[in-house]
Amino acid sequence: MDTAARPVRGARTRTSRAPQKPNAQWKVDGKEPQNPTEVFKAEDDGLNVRRRIEEVYSKEGFDSIAGDDLHGRFRWWGLYTQRKPGIDGGRTASLEPHELEDRYFMLRIRIDGGQLTTEQLRVIGGISTEFARDIADITDRQNVQLHWVRIEDVPEIWRRLEAVGLRTTEACGDVPRAFLASPVAGIAADELIDPTPQLRGIVDTYIGDPSVSNLPRKYKTAITGHPSQDVVHEINDCSFVAVEHPELGIGYDLWVGGALAAVPRLGERLGAFVPPERVVEVWYGVTRLFRDYGYRRLRNKARMKFLLADWGPEKLRQVLETEYLDAPLPDGPAAPEPVGAPDHVGVHKQKDGRWFIGASTLVGRVSGTTLTAVADLAEANGSQRVRTTAFQKILVLDVPEERVDAVTAGLEELDLSVRPSMFRRATMACTGIEFCKLAIVETKVNAAHAISELEKRLGDLEPEIGRPISLHVNGCPNSCARIQVADIGLKGQLITDADGNQVPGYQVHLGGGLATEGRPEAGLGRTVRGLKVPANGIADYAERIIRRYLADREVGQSFAQWAHAADDEALV
Repeated sequence: MDTAARPVRGARTRTSRAPQKPNAQWKVDGKEPQNPTEVFKAEDDGLNVRRRIEEVYSKEGFDSIAGDDLHGRFRWWGLYTQRKPGIDGGRTASLEPHELEDRYFMLRIRIDGGQLTTEQLRVIGGISTEFARDIADITDRQNVQLHWVRIEDVPEIWRRLEAVGLRTTEACGDVPRAFLASPVAGIAADELIDPTPQLRGIVDTYIGDPSVSNLPRKYKTAITGHPSQDVVHEINDCSFVAVEHPELGIGYDLWVGGALAAVPRLGERLGAFVPPERVVEVWYGVTRLFRDYGYRRLRNKARMKFLLADWGPEKLRQVLETEYLDAPLPDGPAAPEPVGAPDHVGVHKQKDGRWFIGASTLVGRVSGTTLTAVADLAEANGSQRVRTTAFQKILVLDVPEERVDAVTAGLEELDLSVRPSMFRRATMACTGIEFCKLAIVETKVNAAHAISELEKRLGDLEPEIGRPISLHVNGCPNSCARIQVADIGLKGQLITDADGNQVPGYQVHLGGGLATEGRPEAGLGRTVRGLKVPANGIADYAERIIRRYLADREVGQSFAQWAHAADDEALV
């Protein structure tokens, strides 16, 4: 039930209501822009800004960049201005964009499905080293983000990326963002289906296509054929999860409308079975439905999840099938419960007899030097393929059995752990205040410190803890680090300390998680009124709550189950 429709206790009954303002749905209300973002998108497609970057801005410098391009259309090519150093989190909400931003850019490299050759990885490493102060971040959407990029260097960066088949097209903006796909697609011995042909069919056809380059908001897609369901499908706008139909064979279960941010909502099944040969058509149909019916008047209501909440899955499927597809989809079963670890850390045998090795970064932060070294290590041991995961991990594929130990040792020397502690393995962090203009609190440094402390304080308890307890650290309410679906999720905000001072800290979310082995269904975490921790207190709080869990849990009870059942007092 929509809570907005519930009567308010004690409110006076109204005999009439003012008419609702239209939601600016193209197919309902027409295409007249209803907010400044829609205005600049209508005036010029974001894809067109590339010519101005190459011909004008890169030659005339930062001060020549038009405002609508700088704060809008640049995103269509993976560019955001990064945060100016020295601006504390208390000023994030009070300053204008031009006051927060530096004259440097974050550049997001689009890596659909995390699929990279060693040549591509080496090029990324070289760009990071030469143009981005040797910093690179592996994101939880399988991309690589660079920082400290100058506008003057962007054309050369594009030239180098595109020479090896990479690009930044639609890596940001109101467009189909980079696709999540199983990082073990095509190699895992236990996968149901290799989704790579469907992934390439969509990406090669529609990324950069003006027909879907002006969506109401960002639009995220996931596809997997692996039984671990390794693409966090419940929090994507459109997802395809492998399933075996009793009559039609192996295809995909279609999910729609998941997203987190400040108003989290898990996606829902449409109950439709998508044969592999129809995935491209169905994706294009769902995407155009969102383009035409998505809400465009208010930016904070413009994601697919709000349309799904109002329509429900039945209506959405009906409109999809009658207005956007060539024929209805057959009904289909839900995918089975996940099996296996979705981050693919460790040493695993491929279907062809070779091996892949998954290693944990330290909350996604690496360097160009490290990425280049990974490419060198892989090639020296017979591999030419690597992949990134939706959990800030990196995999080296196609390793001959006799070279597994050498690759494992080489990754460990690069501080990419093949056998990480459970705390390192299960901790993620977003960019945070170091570079992000939306952030309030530091993330990566604080998370890395917490990992080190928890390894010292609780390392001997790992066998007793059992399944890793996920810790996700986010610098603002937007949940780039998926705080609402972590065992312990920390949302950056200013908090009041014991002396009444405003200091950086985090609101705590507990007991969230996506479907994974041992947890058949996704669920959002709970919050406890007033439960906040200071920025330097992550390890103290995590240690305290984990020890309380070990003391209080019932036999077989997971951390998430305990956290949802516990009294508030136990969680403080």
